[in-house]
Amino acid sequence: MRAFGFEQHGGPEVLEHFEVDRPEPGPGEVRVKTEAVALNHLDIWVREGWPGLDLELPHVLGTDTAGVVAETGPNVQGLDRGDPVVVNPALWCGFCRACERGEQSLCENFTILGEHVRGSLCEEVVVPARNVLVRPGRLETHEAAAVPLVFQTAWRMANRGDIRPDNIVFVPGAGGGVATASIQIAKHLGAQVIASTSSEEKAAKAEKIGADDVVDYTEDDWGEQVYDLTQGEGVDVVLDSVGEEVWAEAQRFLTDGGDLVCCGATSGPQAQLDLRYVFYNQLSFVGSTMASASEFDEIMSLVFNGWMEPIVDSTFSFEEANKAFEYLEDGRQFGKVVVETA
Repeated sequence: MRAFGFEQHGGPEVLEHFEVDRPEPGPGEVRVKTEAVALNHLDIWVREGWPGLDLELPHVLGTDTAGVVAETGPNVQGLDRGDPVVVNPALWCGFCRACERGEQSLCENFTILGEHVRGSLCEEVVVPARNVLVRPGRLETHEAAAVPLVFQTAWRMANRGDIRPDNIVFVPGAGGGVATASIQIAKHLGAQVIASTSSEEKAAKAEKIGADDVVDYTEDDWGEQVYDLTQGEGVDVVLDSVGEEVWAEAQRFLTDGGDLVCCGATSGPQAQLDLRYVFYNQLSFVGSTMASASEFDEIMSLVFNGWMEPIVDSTFSFEEANKAFEYLEDGRQFGKVVVETA
């Protein structure tokens, strides 16, 4: 079957279409015919590689998937051939201490589809049946593909930040997938939401999905602008998927006892931290990755029932997968970039 990814790590030039064997579902597994796959910056980092990342080559990219059930393996119940589905890309063992207490994203064998194992940017993919949810008709396939990774990540971040209705929440990089989900979630929880982005066009879109105020992070005083918007109170929670470009300013505009919850490092991993702000203002800096199985079910229910909407910037055909990745790396999008595989 046709797939898309790379045979060696490197820049955009290593991306290509190739043929791989069609996978067969084992006990408790489902083969999904993919129809749409949303791209993530994670795909770019996997393509580039890092020390210790040991992949079966050629590697198939793709984490977020929507499609239909093609075949079920033995011992699978509740799913039938032809069911329209969305796939949770988080993979866990189910037996370690973290899994037993319901913290699957802390599993000692935790992996992510498309990162540590072959992904879904292909015709068909096999995943555990527990990772497959039947999706409602109200969501188009390309919309459903835009949900799993970013919404579960943002939902867990909101939980770890303990967002409350009286909070002021800052979401940087409002055009990113996690950020568009974070804005909607924070607003759903009743918070005042301040976002940052780089253009008036993106600012208008951020306001449309729930941001109360938006600052331009290309301006030198953007951090001061955030603080001023809080009327001198400071921000209660930062939901950060950007990384080092945010931390130096965030530690200054966080309120006493404030939290910065970080799930990524799109702008780089070397954050600057002044410990005087940390101990004197009693700040908390919290890491967050993906979500537990119950958190995934919670946020998918909210999206399925229309409380939040996946934001899709653009779609590309499978043949245009290279162009889709070029577009993603250029950073022009607001929301998700989706490749339609069928």
